[in-house]
Amino acid sequence: MAAALENELDTLDNDDYYSLLNVRREATQEELKASYRRLCMLYHPDKHRDPELKRQAEQLFNLVHQAYEVLSDPQSRAIYDIFGKRGLEVEGWEVVERKRTPAEIREEYERLQRERDERRLQQRTNPKGTISVGVDATDLFDRYEEDFEDMPGGGFPHIEINRMHISQSIEAPLTAKDTAVLAGSLSTHNGNGGGNINLSLRRVTSARGWGEIEFGAGDTRGPTFGMKVFRNVTQRCFVTAQCGLQFSSRGVRPSASTMWARHLDQNTMGYLQWRWGTQSAMTTSIVRDTKTSHFTLALQLGVPHSYLMTSYQYKFQDEDQTKIKGSLKTGFFGTVVEYGAERKISQHSVLAATVSIGVPQGVSLKLRLNRASQTYLFPIHLTDQLLPSAVFYATVGPLVIYLAVQKLVITPYLQSQKEQELEMQRVNSASDIAKKKQEAESAVLLMQESVKRIIEAEESKMGLIILNAWYGKFVTDNSRKNERAKVIDVTVPLQCLVKDSKLILTEASKAGLPGFYDPCVGEEKSLKLLYQFRGAIHQVLSGDMESLRIPKQSHRIEAET
Repeated sequence: MAAALENELDTLDNDDYYSLLNVRREATQEELKASYRRLCMLYHPDKHRDPELKRQAEQLFNLVHQAYEVLSDPQSRAIYDIFGKRGLEVEGWEVVERKRTPAEIREEYERLQRERDERRLQQRTNPKGTISVGVDATDLFDRYEEDFEDMPGGGFPHIEINRMHISQSIEAPLTAKDTAVLAGSLSTHNGNGGGNINLSLRRVTSARGWGEIEFGAGDTRGPTFGMKVFRNVTQRCFVTAQCGLQFSSRGVRPSASTMWARHLDQNTMGYLQWRWGTQSAMTTSIVRDTKTSHFTLALQLGVPHSYLMTSYQYKFQDEDQTKIKGSLKTGFFGTVVEYGAERKISQHSVLAATVSIGVPQGVSLKLRLNRASQTYLFPIHLTDQLLPSAVFYATVGPLVIYLAVQKLVITPYLQSQKEQELEMQRVNSASDIAKKKQEAESAVLLMQESVKRIIEAEESKMGLIILNAWYGKFVTDNSRKNERAKVIDVTVPLQCLVKDSKLILTEASKAGLPGFYDPCVGEEKSLKLLYQFRGAIHQVLSGDMESLRIPKQSHRIEAET
């Protein structure tokens, strides 16, 4: 919604020359010239004797001439495509020299853009954080009556927070190739806790690799030192390797690991990892990620844990990016089955819930909220046993709560926020809309004589005649009947665009066409028209940014038959 509003405001601030001439953005010089000549014949001031119409014709004629001058010149067109009308209005155009070719202009602009991004990157940190709050709710299901009879409080279940973890990191770009990362964490579990801090320095050595060194310290472990390297071996294969030393009162504990990855096909990766240290293991996995699904198969052999794991995630192709997932993991520690779903609830927030059922772990519910670069985790342990009631409430409870909150809180809040933003945009653009409306009405007056000639010519050969046409917001949903339709009559402007019994509109906002303006800024618009072709009457409804070609091929076949 916000992106649509920004695009429409840009259209108000910068005349869309392509839409004004009704040509594609890839239009050739011949197409530009043909459209320009046609509009010049329509708006030429010498065709009007009335002083007011003559003045209005001069304004529209000059605007069409200005659009053609810009788009017919390769250098000006390249500048306009990149910067818009504002780029042409800069005196001397300080950004790049005007005499360069379009390719050189684009290359220079991309270079300046990269430099600006690098400057911003050097001044910006990239904070990332995680907050995890573990809840012990086993008292809800694993209650023993003899114990509860002796407890004060009337037998209410006891729910407590038994663990917490907080971590935060920030990045500080030092140069275009060097980055420093400072990270820290605090953890507590059943009254015992600690923390640590880490500083790492990363350097991009080439387009194919980078290296990193890390220093750390904390009260849960002694000082640590580590190194890590990444390298693209080929276009389809890369390798990472790292080693570390942990210093403690018991001595020095070394560790090392390496991973080899290869693209098996366009959507499939294969991984082979070896880890040596306190928990040595060899792991191999296959990951397939497509537009609609994500599949993982992994096998680990090691001390003390060996397991086989498979997981599958299905991605719905909707605006909320809904995903459902399930996994099975079995090994020396037992077996765990997990299933859950995640959904985007706002522009920067994703909510997920996962039910975990395992032996001997029991039943748990894991809630996750991602807000921009911050992650909030709430693992809730429900029972140590496999109880059907715990599985049922862990599955149904979050779903019911989400639907209630979505309907009663989130949806009304987002709708109210959109309406406020839309109203603000309307107020800010009111003067521009009034100006566009006046220009459109003037254009329609100038088209009257031409339209009469076009209709006479089309009637003589049973060609294309626009009977009625409207542009704007149409209310068709019964639940929105109380809303008022916001449309304008564009019968005359569309008939004026008919040539050789054809009407062709390009993929651009129709608000920029001669005789059009935007009657409802920030809202979805469409074009509805009723036309006659070869004696038959047809009706068409087209989206604002959709291309349109009338008559359709099927209409021609019917007429010939």
